[in-house]
Amino acid sequence: MNRALPLILTLDQHGVPHRWVTWQQAVWYYAKERVAWETGREAFTIWGGRSHLTGKQSYITANSIIAIRGKALAIKGFHSTPPLNNRELFHRDRAVCAFCGGLFPPQKLTCDHILPMSRGGRDTWMNVVTACRACNQRKGNRTPEEAHMHLLYAPYVPNRAEFLILANRRILADQMEFLKQHVSANSRLHAA
Repeated sequence: MNRALPLILTLDQHGVPHRWVTWQQAVWYYAKERVAWETGREAFTIWGGRSHLTGKQSYITANSIIAIRGKALAIKGFHSTPPLNNRELFHRDRAVCAFCGGLFPPQKLTCDHILPMSRGGRDTWMNVVTACRACNQRKGNRTPEEAHMHLLYAPYVPNRAEFLILANRRILADQMEFLKQHVSANSRLHAA
């Protein structure tokens, strides 16, 4: 039963979204008294073992959104820019090709480098857009201007809250409501 629980959204003590954790990690934070406060409308009770003395079963109730006290949220290699991968790129761009405007399933999409890597372009959020395979092949090793292909939307770097939305497929309503308050007004997530 516990394995089917959704991921828990963690925040720092100031309420800034940080990362998703499993229910096991959330229980550890509760057991170590590292939860500063909690919010949201969902809570999950995780049952443990029975006491030999009393016969009572132990449990911890974890909220869907928890703020972690102290340095508990330190992530090795954490940067303010979220990591770039195709899955989150396609979600950022709403699975729409930046050149033809078509909506495609993930298997028909590619990551297009606006300035090709072979010409000094970098693998960064600001240099990539979602493209269908046909448009990516047509553009080839050229810039959009050289290929006479205009971008229908501009790339942008998702903030931490938007990245958390993009990275989790099973977000609870209270978690989504909380995260959307922290998403930039320019985000394409508001168009959804």
